[in-house]
Amino acid sequence: MKKDITIPTVENVFLAAVQEWSDDFMEKVWYVHLVNDSDFDLDSVMVVSKAFGTIEDEMKKTSLLRHAFVKVPAVSVVKIELLEKNVLLLNNEFMVTFFIDNTLYDRKYIFRANTVTPDYVEEVPILFVDGVVVR
Repeated sequence: MKKDITIPTVENVFLAAVQEWSDDFMEKVWYVHLVNDSDFDLDSVMVVSKAFGTIEDEMKKTSLLRHAFVKVPAVSVVKIELLEKNVLLLNNEFMVTFFIDNTLYDRKYIFRANTVTPDYVEEVPILFVDGVVVR
C-alpha cells in the first residue's frame, strides 16, 4: 500500500556552484560541487544532470551527463562538473541519488536560469568560499 512506503528526506546534502579560475579558458568559470554537510558517508552516489529552457523564444535542452562516486565522506565536498557559459542561461537540473546505510535517498536540485551569477552568492559551508547554493 502507498501508506506503507516511507520516502526519506535528504538533509544537509546540497549543491553549490563556485567560480574558479580556469587555465583552459583563461577566465573564471563556474563548477558545481556536491556538499555533504551531514554526519554520514554517502555511498554509491549517482548524479545525473541536464539543462533546459528557452533562449530567444526557442526551446533548448542539453544531453544528460552522468557522474558516479563510490563514496562521499561525511563533511566533505566533491566537484561534479563545469557549467559552460551558455548553459547558465538555462535551468540546470541535477538529480542526486545515494545510499546512507541501506536506505536509498534521492533529490532533484535546480539552478534556475540566470541565477548562477555573482548577484546570488553566499558563503558555501565546508568550502568557505562564495558560491550559489541550492538546498
